[in-house]
Amino acid sequence: MSTSNKVLLIGLIVIIIIVVMIGCQKDTTVTIPIVAKTVTKTVSFSKDIIPILTTDCAVSGCHISGGHAPNLTESSAYNSLIGGSYINKTEPENSVVYKRLIGKLTPAMPLGKDANPSNIEGLMLAWITQGANNN
Repeated sequence: MSTSNKVLLIGLIVIIIIVVMIGCQKDTTVTIPIVAKTVTKTVSFSKDIIPILTTDCAVSGCHISGGHAPNLTESSAYNSLIGGSYINKTEPENSVVYKRLIGKLTPAMPLGKDANPSNIEGLMLAWITQGANNN
């Protein structure tokens, strides 16, 4: 291979490396929030919300006694959510718990799940909109 071909080949490799490096630069992270499915039935905290919280949130290392707030174990979930300012009855869509479930606040919950289970975000919004009763 001649010297001019070697220089041309090296130049081409350098240009490819520069293009790849520039093309891989990350300027912005785009988060696509989850859109909750509308729930029109009356939502029961004990029958609809608690089973999902128990399965997906109140697990080892997460929202249990001594873990991350709020404590979402069956016996503490209601008081933790209401008393911890996670629920906004006046503007349900601005409730901290709802914003976490739809990904408007990070980290999105439940942590490590591809999609929220059992439409918990829709159920939570409906429950808050219906008055966030301990029913």
